Amino acid sequence: MPDVDRGDMQEKGFLNHTTDKEQRLLPGRSNHDEKLSQHEKKLQEAICVLLVELCERFTFFGIVCNMILFCTVKLGYPNYQAAIVNMCFVGTSMLTPVLVGWLAECLVGRIKLVCICMVLHFLGTALLPVVSFPFEDVYVDRRHILHTLTKREQKIVFYFALLTASLGIGGIRAIVCPLSAYNLEDCGLKELLSFFNWFYWLVNLNSAVVFVSISYIQQSVARNLGFLLPLVSGLMAVITIHMVRGKMIYKPKTDSSLLITFGVIANALKTCCVRYRYLGGGTANWLDHAKENYGGQYSEIQVESTKSLARLFPLFTFQIIYRTCIMQIPSGYYLQTMNSSLQFSGFSLPVAAMNVISIVPLLILVPILECVNSCLFSSKDTGHSPTIYIVIGHFSAALSVMVAGFSEIHRKHFPQVKQTLSEEVLMVSSMPCFHLAPQYILLGVAEALVTPSCALLSFRLVSERIRGISMHFLALFNGAGCFMGAFFVQTVHAGTQG
Repeated sequence: MPDVDRGDMQEKGFLNHTTDKEQRLLPGRSNHDEKLSQHEKKLQEAICVLLVELCERFTFFGIVCNMILFCTVKLGYPNYQAAIVNMCFVGTSMLTPVLVGWLAECLVGRIKLVCICMVLHFLGTALLPVVSFPFEDVYVDRRHILHTLTKREQKIVFYFALLTASLGIGGIRAIVCPLSAYNLEDCGLKELLSFFNWFYWLVNLNSAVVFVSISYIQQSVARNLGFLLPLVSGLMAVITIHMVRGKMIYKPKTDSSLLITFGVIANALKTCCVRYRYLGGGTANWLDHAKENYGGQYSEIQVESTKSLARLFPLFTFQIIYRTCIMQIPSGYYLQTMNSSLQFSGFSLPVAAMNVISIVPLLILVPILECVNSCLFSSKDTGHSPTIYIVIGHFSAALSVMVAGFSEIHRKHFPQVKQTLSEEVLMVSSMPCFHLAPQYILLGVAEALVTPSCALLSFRLVSERIRGISMHFLALFNGAGCFMGAFFVQTVHAGTQG
């Protein structure tokens, strides 16, 4: 392969289609060998992206599955505050890729920003073990304690670590691991749905391993040192990015941006108000007011791309409600499990191990859905199946929350018993935690149906030049759903006086 300098690679971007056409064959090498070499190169780069993605997800889920137990047992937070902190961290981690993507586009170079995010990612994951380490158990000798952190100092370091970790996560997702890096532009509807199904299948398989291993280590083996595993996985991601950073910095097309999309919407609203006030209406769509020939400031292509995105706003809005339900798994459902009996045949189950029950349906359903999709896409009518999946998934999520309400009423009728979690004795209900399995299963079914289908529609039903912006909007509304869940918890707690 001819050498390509780093600056040229940055301009062409990751997995650029034009690379194959622009490079010349080496003397004595056949076309078949050249194509095979190009294919191997793309496969290696895709494997690197997937490795970084899985390491980053491992770090993220490792922080999430530790957080509520750490906040309640070690920081002394009440249950509702621990749930709020957890949901706010997840929401922030969903919003930071949008922020970092905008910074990379407008203010800071992509290479510099990746380096900054790598430092922040490492700093955040390194501070979490520091704040959770049992300093009170470390002595210089029998009389002097080596170091102590007050509760206030612990909380300050903890929040700073969460903020820096979420910013680092956002940089990796936005610059190193965007969906555009997987070269999906030429894929059909069937291939896209298959990609999203198997992509989220791998992500959830990763999270299942995390929830079982880290929660068990924190709860039963190393107690407060469960945050060390996210540090190790985060360090692996940073090392991988550093080794192949010249090939993994994706540069998107410059003819579309999040700012342009917001500018089209704002300019259309402004011009629309002025025209209706003084001149009256006269366009078929309110976004047409942003076009230059209607007195706006944007071109025909920019406005038409935004119009295709605006048609997805109802789907995005429903994502707020859906994400509020899904966020019950690491928050409300986690607290229900923590306050139920975790004993099983003389063995104490990790709290977060129940989350695996919500992952199992997805791991089982994806191969089944692949077979169903093969049958559906063989017919002419192929446009309704993702929508049907979303409707069924939303119904399953609503049913799960309803079942959780009845389970909570049922749980409180059991007598309380003592249970030890991270060396802390808590009074919990004697109801076995497996009574909560139906609500986990229903949310797992919802996640298997909704998330890949929404990603498919957000990617497919807009023009190619604005697909990245569409995924940003999906992330924005998902993050809003997390914060909405936190707001509901705070409102209900205040309204019912605890």
